[in-house]
Amino acid sequence: MKTIRITLPQELLTKIDRTVAELDINRSGFALQAFEDALFRLWVAKMEQQHAEAYVRRPKNQNEMALRENIQDWGEPYAAR
Repeated sequence: MKTIRITLPQELLTKIDRTVAELDINRSGFALQAFEDALFRLWVAKMEQQHAEAYVRRPKNQNEMALRENIQDWGEPYAAR
């Protein structure tokens, strides 16, 4: 692992310190999880954007979906009890 230095506003650091005390973890563990979570959210947003752009480039058509509907087997319909 590599050690880094970051500058944070005092108010944010106070909130972090309260949170890490409640969770019984250290600042480094908290920061590591926060960075990983942020990177994951950015990756998901990128994948969603690429997905949306793909539909703009090649919109689905009704014939394509009709072919799939004919081969889908959802089993017996759900019956409320």
